[in-house]
Amino acid sequence: MRHDDHTPSNLPPLRAIQAFEQTARFGNLARAAEVLDLTPSAISHQLAKLEVMIGRQLFVRAARGVTLTPVGEQYLKDISGILQSLEVATERAASDVSLDCLRLHSSPSFGLLWLMPRLEAFRLSNPDIQINLSCSYESLHFSRDKIDVDIRHGRPNWPSYEVRTVRNERFAVLASPKLLVRCPINSAADLLAEDLILSEATLLRWPEWFAQHGLARPENPYALSFDRSYMTLEAASHGLGFALESALLAQKYLASGALVEVAPEALSSPVGAHHLVFPKAHSNFPRVRRFLEWMEGELGHSFVF
Repeated sequence: MRHDDHTPSNLPPLRAIQAFEQTARFGNLARAAEVLDLTPSAISHQLAKLEVMIGRQLFVRAARGVTLTPVGEQYLKDISGILQSLEVATERAASDVSLDCLRLHSSPSFGLLWLMPRLEAFRLSNPDIQINLSCSYESLHFSRDKIDVDIRHGRPNWPSYEVRTVRNERFAVLASPKLLVRCPINSAADLLAEDLILSEATLLRWPEWFAQHGLARPENPYALSFDRSYMTLEAASHGLGFALESALLAQKYLASGALVEVAPEALSSPVGAHHLVFPKAHSNFPRVRRFLEWMEGELGHSFVF
């Protein structure tokens, strides 16, 4: 049987390349397996297959994980970006040129309070881009869940992706004007005896905030607690207590006067809580580049690259 001269006979299986790249990135088979939705034993099998095909050892295996051999380091450098280039090529081939869909995922409070009120402005300046927005606290898988950009809340620890952190975000003590009239605040200590609303999922919470001001946490239980910032802000706007929340997320409430900052200079703290996360290859998508440029303009160039 005659072989086609143009048929590549020494290309490694795509699954083996994926297993190698993710394992090299994390130094851990279990993490690679989680990303690729495989079992660790399946990852190990793919790596062994690749090493047999190459005829050289790519990893040094130890109890705590794996590290690349010099051959593995060079191989990673040589193939770096191939999978992302393949993803971009497939995306371009599959896309409908008449309607480009920007697929966004966001943490719920950022999506509802900051992004949603501004989407109309983005659509007006980019009428050829359709927007699909989903919100949850999950970190979705970009390929499997078909996500272009994920706006994540938390501490940035996503080494395999491009991360652009929203800077100039700060946490402030917020209250309704009627509550402030009834309970004037001149220092952090004044808040120890007041009704406080706890945001459970934020990076800076009341105990840490009081510690920053050299104070012990309040002995009284919190008046209310919520696992979503938008619920905390809504409760505070009704005068139900003092909130410690992101001034970035509270912009709508502050602009309308439903909430005011309590001693903003003395009682606010900077945070880096929100991040735009995406595979590096996605920056080659025009719709993603245009969204990132628009976000930079909306945030006043407040990105950390």
